[in-house]
Amino acid sequence: MSLKSYIEKSRKRLRKRKSLIIFLCIIAILGLTTSSYAWFTVNTFAAVEDFELQISTADDLRVSMDNHGSDIEKYTHVITNEMINSYLRKNYNKTMEDILLDPVTTNNGRNFSYQNGAKAEPNDGESYFEFECYFIATRAMDVHLSNEGIDEDGKKTEGTKITSPSPSPLNEVVSANRIAFDPDGGTVKTYEHNKGAAVTSLSTFDLPSGTMTYNDSNNLFSLEKLTPKKVTVRLWLEGEDPECDNDIQRSELHVTLSFAGIRDGQTAPG
Repeated sequence: MSLKSYIEKSRKRLRKRKSLIIFLCIIAILGLTTSSYAWFTVNTFAAVEDFELQISTADDLRVSMDNHGSDIEKYTHVITNEMINSYLRKNYNKTMEDILLDPVTTNNGRNFSYQNGAKAEPNDGESYFEFECYFIATRAMDVHLSNEGIDEDGKKTEGTKITSPSPSPLNEVVSANRIAFDPDGGTVKTYEHNKGAAVTSLSTFDLPSGTMTYNDSNNLFSLEKLTPKKVTVRLWLEGEDPECDNDIQRSELHVTLSFAGIRDGQTAPG
């Protein structure tokens, strides 16, 4: 092979290698772009405007923001915004109006961090929302999150609802939020409205759109007779969720959580 032929062949190999390197670089840039699609890029936060817990069974199951021991008459069937605000003022010197949601992420529903890996603390005005409450029952039962409710006349009503009064696309915030239930001595269960593909290692569940089915996925915790159980409720915007982007900034959330108590042998509350 002549020197000229050798040089020309070497140049062709070099051009191919450069093309491969450029192609790989483009793939890497696209990968970075895809992984950073979620998360807000500017700090105009979302807000929790309305939050309510309601018991969708009769007198068997009750709840309170305080531990009243076994004195079940001091527990109620609903936790309102006013009750939550009283808790926030006492423990954080804030109200729900001060609780703004900045995207965070978690793999266990207990420890949260921002996109840069820094630790996030609850109720600081730009992270996630958290409060504690106490459930009690007149008999042993499992407590489930439910899409059904029961009004004062014993008639069925709509139960758990995650809605937004904000216009489209701001109202897509309903699919970017998560709500975790963390019972003392138990396992964290996380509700994801309109559940999509998993975006972290945290397991989540959704509720059926039709007839409610009570099973292990929506079973949050168990209660012993007249023994209160503390449950920490956490709500956040999951930064890894594809819906958690700039389109949902300045949005508002309305949350109603409905709980049902299921005793052994039951298939529905009652």
